[in-house]
Amino acid sequence: MRLVLASASPRRADLLRAAGFDFEVVAVDVDERARAGERPRDYVRRLAAEKSARGVETIAAQDGVVLGADTTVVVDGEILGKPGDDREAAAMLRRLSGRRHEVLTGVSVRRAGREVGRVETTTVEFAPLTEADVAWYVASGEGRDKAGAYAVQGLASRFIPRVEGSYSNVVGLPIAAVVELLAEISA
Repeated sequence: MRLVLASASPRRADLLRAAGFDFEVVAVDVDERARAGERPRDYVRRLAAEKSARGVETIAAQDGVVLGADTTVVVDGEILGKPGDDREAAAMLRRLSGRRHEVLTGVSVRRAGREVGRVETTTVEFAPLTEADVAWYVASGEGRDKAGAYAVQGLASRFIPRVEGSYSNVVGLPIAAVVELLAEISA
């Protein structure tokens, strides 16, 4: 089965590769802004479906499976996307400090005109951060292109004492959910 990842995310590609998948990558462009009143679960599910649909259009493939995904951080019901600048990144980290939040990833798999998908939820606990912690992490630049302004698999791991649910979901792709959806669409 030909598998196409409709994402330019190196983290998603790394996760798939580490899980033993052979795949192609097709970068797709979709408008990632949330719609007025859109709930976080609906938001990530919609974007994942749009990405997989755009992937199918891009490769014009009828013989393969296209995988799309979108991940966001949610705190107090609010979506924390990628920070626009370092000031916004620092504000996000202060908001996450000493609290639990959810990481949601919408996953969409398409094959021969059929689409299946779901949303995976993982709870992440952040340790309390000092202003020095925030300044150090923001200066590292690691969180600039990450939802919630942090990378659980990198330097920010020192701030995260507990993850409840799929770790790979927090990195950007819930591999066990992907395996289940691939089996479902291939049945």
